[in-house]
Amino acid sequence: MKNSIDTIVFDLGGVLIDWNPRYVYKTIFDTDEEVESFLANVCVSSWNEEQDRGRTLQTGTELLVEKHPEWEKEIRAFYDRWPEMLGGPIHGSVDILESLKMGKNYRLYALTNWSDETFPIALGRYDFLQWFEGILVSGKEKLIKPDPAIYQLLFERFEIEPAKSIFIDDSLKNVEGAKAVGMHAIHFRSPMQMREELAELL
Repeated sequence: MKNSIDTIVFDLGGVLIDWNPRYVYKTIFDTDEEVESFLANVCVSSWNEEQDRGRTLQTGTELLVEKHPEWEKEIRAFYDRWPEMLGGPIHGSVDILESLKMGKNYRLYALTNWSDETFPIALGRYDFLQWFEGILVSGKEKLIKPDPAIYQLLFERFEIEPAKSIFIDDSLKNVEGAKAVGMHAIHFRSPMQMREELAELL
């Protein structure tokens, strides 16, 4: 094995699981422009990230309703209808994960920015999440990528050597965060591209 890689760590949303709030908001608004405007100005990604960091869904929702009372109904739909935002597995990626699991050459873990309150929904829906030896969920740990502390917690909890590991994420800032703490890393853009870059590292 090149670089003596023994561990592969996957992000979940955007790599193995198709999650997108547009699945809900396209049923609420009449046009794509309205959807994009709402997500860019009201239910912004930085707001959702605070729930991923451990803030409760109720607290996050009430804070946003207070800030944008005219959008109360639409804001409450974000978590009331959250399961509808799960579009399903990204099959090409799950196929790669399965081949790695079947090969039994590598330890497999997941590191995800995800609310501790909504993650059980995904855990119950996707059997392949059981294939990991361990999953570190940001909302449970009150830490979020790309904070170096969450990668260090990953290393300590699962006895991972950064130099012998590969991290895969669809967020470039999280990939750069992994590289900064000594991991090999792949910026996920498609299953085929991930497969090719894995082949170069393994």
